[in-house]
Amino acid sequence: MLVVMQATASPADVQRVCDAISEMGYQPLPMPGAQLTTVGLIGNDRRVDGSHIEALPGVAEIIYVSSPYKQVSREWRPANTLVTIAPGVTFGGSDVPVIAGPCSVESEQQIIEAAHTVRAAGAVALRGGAFKPRSSPYSFQGMGKEGLELLRRAKAETGLAIVTEAMDDEGAQLVAEYADCIQIGARNMQNYSLLKTVGKLRTPVMLKRGMAATVQELLLSAEYILAEGNDQVILCERGVRTWDPSSRNMFDLNAIPAVKKASHLPMIADPSHGTGVRDRVGPMARAAVAAGADGLLIEVHPDPNRALSDGAQSLFPQQFTELMGELVPIAAAIGRRITTPGAR
Repeated sequence: MLVVMQATASPADVQRVCDAISEMGYQPLPMPGAQLTTVGLIGNDRRVDGSHIEALPGVAEIIYVSSPYKQVSREWRPANTLVTIAPGVTFGGSDVPVIAGPCSVESEQQIIEAAHTVRAAGAVALRGGAFKPRSSPYSFQGMGKEGLELLRRAKAETGLAIVTEAMDDEGAQLVAEYADCIQIGARNMQNYSLLKTVGKLRTPVMLKRGMAATVQELLLSAEYILAEGNDQVILCERGVRTWDPSSRNMFDLNAIPAVKKASHLPMIADPSHGTGVRDRVGPMARAAVAAGADGLLIEVHPDPNRALSDGAQSLFPQQFTELMGELVPIAAAIGRRITTPGAR
């Protein structure tokens, strides 16, 4: 339920509504706007009778949010939420930032070289996993805290914002100390303890869609983060599993406009995991921008043939440079702009 206050409503009127919601056993969330103040009711999973609130002084109307997710919904907040992870790197506006880098941090030379490469091509943020959830316990699991230190060094040299994954509550606390944005991977999309933890940390979060998750399940997972007070959430389409073995995943372009219609949160795309095949990353990246994605997450490795993880879907540096050039006119055709380091 969302209570819309009149333009002439006083602070006392707003407080009276908040008190009434508290007396009902729910949590009020006042949201002052440029012209109107709204008050959200948090804590309900079914329709609430707000007839007595509607009769309070200063109340213009009550809007019943029909979707199972509340704060994530456009019914709750019609305007796009802008998520800024670093100066000049904002998702949800007219600019389309590109996050790029290797799947995992493997060595100082590798991550520093990758950082300089993707920045020179136009990326504004560096991705690289210090902690890697892998299907096999014998696969490379990441460098841990040492990897985070190397990411910090890469940021110091290039100025790139850092996006890296947290796998558990303790790791989230650590990642928040080093990174500009905490990534929640597909395998952890429904790790509700972790979602609550990053909701309390207030560091921007990039939440990836689970490998078998519906759009509604993705939005409900985001609701966990917002319910803890962190509305700096970026959603990410990264492909879902299907019965077709011709590609690693099915990159769901439909999810981009579907999410943007249902939610005010920015929605980016990861065509690298979405396809799992290097030659398909470029076409799907171009298609994602055309479909309205608010950013891209692309794997780039200095030498993909020697990558310790996901080399088959990682672009060579020259391929990434060419792709960045191709994205510029596509974004311009729909009134947007690919963010570049020089524009920051």
